[in-house]
Amino acid sequence: MKQIVAFAGSNSSTSINKQLVKFVLTYFPDFETNLLDLNEYEMPLFSVDREKTGFPEAVGHFREAMSNADAIVCSLAEHNRSYTVAFKNVLDWCSRIDMNIFAGKPMLLMTTSPGGYGGGNVMNAAKPFFPKCGAEVIESFSLPSFRQNFENGQIINETLKKELEDKIAVFKSRL
Repeated sequence: MKQIVAFAGSNSSTSINKQLVKFVLTYFPDFETNLLDLNEYEMPLFSVDREKTGFPEAVGHFREAMSNADAIVCSLAEHNRSYTVAFKNVLDWCSRIDMNIFAGKPMLLMTTSPGGYGGGNVMNAAKPFFPKCGAEVIESFSLPSFRQNFENGQIINETLKKELEDKIAVFKSRL
């Protein structure tokens, strides 16, 4: 059985991106899924001085999860038009071992936010950068205005839901 590793690029206990990831995972009943929580990968703020004393164990665990996956589903939170500090720190530490963080795996890359741009700024940063980190971004999706378009664990805007379902179908066809 193929394994999908999924995560939200947020350490919030009420992450709307994690809610989106959980919803998307319901479309993969024939896959083993592993939903990561960035809180399980806490590590000191990256610096070259700290790197001299060694790498936190969490770095190896995150990289191992990516390596063991057959595919990755990721939804990034946007803070001040970029990655969250929690996610950026994971990227920074992992990249110091090898830039192939996502281990050449196919990825469904998503974002959402309370605003109408749906995390578009972080999507614009991640989409060209993640392939340099070993992700094969098969499809991408941004869900705008989360609180107006997502309710009771699912997307309620039929147009956006259909758009995402079409992208999931393309993504699945490549696995």
